[in-house]
Amino acid sequence: QVQLVESGGGLVQAGGSLKLSCTASERSFSDRTMAWFRQAPGHKREFVAGITWNGSGADYADSVKGRFTIARDNAKNTGTLQMNSLNTEDTAAYYCAGATYARASVPRILIAYDTWGQGTQVTVSS
Repeated sequence: QVQLVESGGGLVQAGGSLKLSCTASERSFSDRTMAWFRQAPGHKREFVAGITWNGSGADYADSVKGRFTIARDNAKNTGTLQMNSLNTEDTAAYYCAGATYARASVPRILIAYDTWGQGTQVTVSS
């Protein structure tokens, strides 16, 4: 089974930037849509951004559109999430996910993803 490992989280001041990375243990991850979700304490896990298997399409939650950029490098089995202009509402644990079936679309629902990383914490201070 594919394992996903996130990195790059940390503490940053409002207005700052962070870049998250997700590394997959197998190349099969490159054949599927990947996405980033986040979960703040007391809140449900929510979709942040996703990208199709070949990078030709991407989708973003309205709350991060224009600030976050998702990318992937299939040759390295990695995906990234560049986060700019961070604000305190972006504070959450961020999870990388691989879709069960989707390749050319970007589902926003949790059940469309069957492979998850352990999460990396992002904390934005005011």
